[in-house]
Amino acid sequence: MVGPRPVVAVEPVADPAVIPPPRRPPDPHAPVRRWYGTVLGWAALLTPPGPAPCLRLGVRFDVLDVPAEAGLAALRHLAPGSPVAARDGRLRLLVAPGSAQEVPGVLDWLEWGTLPLDLAALGAGVHMEAPLPPGQGLTGPAPEPGGTRPRGRSGAVQGAAVWLRPPEPGGEVEASLPTLSALGGGGGAPDLVRVLGTVATHCHRLRLRRGCARPAVGP
Repeated sequence: MVGPRPVVAVEPVADPAVIPPPRRPPDPHAPVRRWYGTVLGWAALLTPPGPAPCLRLGVRFDVLDVPAEAGLAALRHLAPGSPVAARDGRLRLLVAPGSAQEVPGVLDWLEWGTLPLDLAALGAGVHMEAPLPPGQGLTGPAPEPGGTRPRGRSGAVQGAAVWLRPPEPGGEVEASLPTLSALGGGGGAPDLVRVLGTVATHCHRLRLRRGCARPAVGP
């Protein structure tokens, strides 16, 4: 004689329509992206979400990456609104887009082309870490009156790129950048040749000082 079949409990199937999607982890760089996109209108220069926001060079500006001493000496050749970033003892001077291709020829014309100089011209195809906006994390060294010496500051984010001279919101940054077209112009127009001449001179002096500081090697 066959007894009654056991009752098997059936787990209810959840309706996919009511299952909330998994929460995305908060983007720690959201304030940085927001500042560039909303305040400056540079959203097109930000790379897709990744480890950190970056700026695509060669679109609105190129960059001269130089030792801090050389960059500070060149500040007098820059327009007041010309942005400058700082990181790890180096300055990044924003220059007109396309300038990176002109730098080797200008250095040759200035008779610096055959000497090893600690400067890099970065342009199209290169990405640069987006410096932290003013007031977020570590604040960059601000120039003293006259723009020749840094005033050291410290903060929570060590080693991050920061703005020494931040871009001005609501303005076209290209108008303030050094360019070859300013050569011979009047009115204090930012001139790439003068910037490069000063930077190269100070890079060479730094190289000579480092060479003199090395201990002599015995026979």
